[in-house]
Amino acid sequence: METVSPPPVADLAAVKLKQKAAWSAGDYAVVGTTLQIVGENLCEALDLRAGERVLDVAAGNGNATLAAARRWCDVVSTDYVGALLERGQARASAEGLDIRFEEADAENLPYADASFDVVLSTFGVMFTPNQEQAASELARVCKPGGKIGLANWTPSGFIGQLFKVIGRYIPPPAGVKPPSLWGTEERLRELFGERIAKLEAVRQNFVFRYRTPQHWLETFRTYYGPMNKAFGAVNAAQQESLAADLIQLVQQFNRATDGAMLVPSEYLEVVIRRR
Repeated sequence: METVSPPPVADLAAVKLKQKAAWSAGDYAVVGTTLQIVGENLCEALDLRAGERVLDVAAGNGNATLAAARRWCDVVSTDYVGALLERGQARASAEGLDIRFEEADAENLPYADASFDVVLSTFGVMFTPNQEQAASELARVCKPGGKIGLANWTPSGFIGQLFKVIGRYIPPPAGVKPPSLWGTEERLRELFGERIAKLEAVRQNFVFRYRTPQHWLETFRTYYGPMNKAFGAVNAAQQESLAADLIQLVQQFNRATDGAMLVPSEYLEVVIRRR
């Protein structure tokens, strides 16, 4: 009889350390700032009200944080990369917004149960290695009847496919589920389960707009941590091959016909009403 090997068990602590190093590489704020409209649209979908207590988890350089604060909410912005919080704080200071910035791990939030009216994350919490724990923490700190708002890249969209391309060169850690599963309603219902009173999920597109596909590649290769690390982990020949594969991916999605880059990238905009 053929023996079946058990599925690999991930060393989640080790994975998290590598992820933190990746997101600390380059300068994500250069890329993150271009995504500001996603945070604005998510806050509109959440129908935020002035005075609500809002927690932005894995906030990066603060797109959704700023969007919520512009709507007169009482906002706490968290990330486990302190340098990104500093960039968010600089943006808040420039606008005169009163926001608390605190280092925190999405899988171990330092807040009491039911501390916030709204908990949100844009392209952040989806990258946690322990998806179940992260979802549990989002729900725990959200008050009953409150809202959880998410913007997550889908598996079939441009960024979901980008990570598949990178994965051919740098295999993802064994036993860790793909981040893009957060971009499916089925997975979200698994993660939040009975804590959901109502879930609304709408497929949206963010359009990456760059001078040329090569301009995008140079920007992401320099500033987008996961890609920066990927290029640094392979030899020169593999770097050339990876670059060519990424340009080919851009061409598959690119709707510009004048040499520029206009690439729609699908994401799932989610509003969960907490039971």
